[in-house]
Amino acid sequence: MRLGAELRKLREATDLSAKEAAALLEADAVQMSQIESGAVGVSAKRVRRLAAIYGCADEALTEALVAMATDRTQGWWEESRGVLPAVFLDVAEAEHHATYLREVVIHYVPGLLQTADYARSVFTYTRPELSEDEVALRVDHRMKRKAVIERDNPTPYETIVHEFALRVHVADRRSSLTQLRFVLDKIEAGQTSVRVVPFEREGFAGAGASMLYLGGPVPQLDTAIRDAPTGAAYIDSQPRLEQLRTLYQRVRDAALDSAATRDFIHRLTKEL
Repeated sequence: MRLGAELRKLREATDLSAKEAAALLEADAVQMSQIESGAVGVSAKRVRRLAAIYGCADEALTEALVAMATDRTQGWWEESRGVLPAVFLDVAEAEHHATYLREVVIHYVPGLLQTADYARSVFTYTRPELSEDEVALRVDHRMKRKAVIERDNPTPYETIVHEFALRVHVADRRSSLTQLRFVLDKIEAGQTSVRVVPFEREGFAGAGASMLYLGGPVPQLDTAIRDAPTGAAYIDSQPRLEQLRTLYQRVRDAALDSAATRDFIHRLTKEL
């Protein structure tokens, strides 16, 4: 779907209609519509031809699109297709392909840093209630997502967490203490960079800044994921991405640095 969206952007920048582009590709309008909607795949040869038709002079972008067209990765998340909602699989796949990850969370510990007990408490609270089997599937999926920051060549990951997320007890105090210690272990192992926005920070109006920002192979293929009333919203327009990069930096500026964050979380564990 993302590949089709990017090809559509290139076409629209040339003012070519889908019918005109299809004719130059020696295809028909239906095929072009299916390619741009992500309903069908497209060969590397056709991607390069479309890039040439659209006058794309950015070789790095063209090659990144070709790589998307030829990628046949069947990741671990495919085991859950038809079992879990598609959004779970989409997030895992997006994280797998990202060149870096940046996240802002206000209300919960980030999914990539959650313990199984913490995640289970979050999913158990879902309404309508999930069965024990459904909760177990979601917890297992969330634990497997951690592979991106735990593998031998981990994806660079930085997250900004509000103090609220660290203090709220989604389960009991024991689980909260285990969760805080887990975050500390990840920081000290160098597997992630965590920064905390403390309650006492003045002038912080970023309570609605939650997002997951995923770096692409080239900046044009960056993606941001934000919660929306109808589910996860995937953002790929350059103006919106630029706004979110700025928003992320503003929240980062309000947060404690890494060393101060480590000390801050240590103090929280003592309080528990």
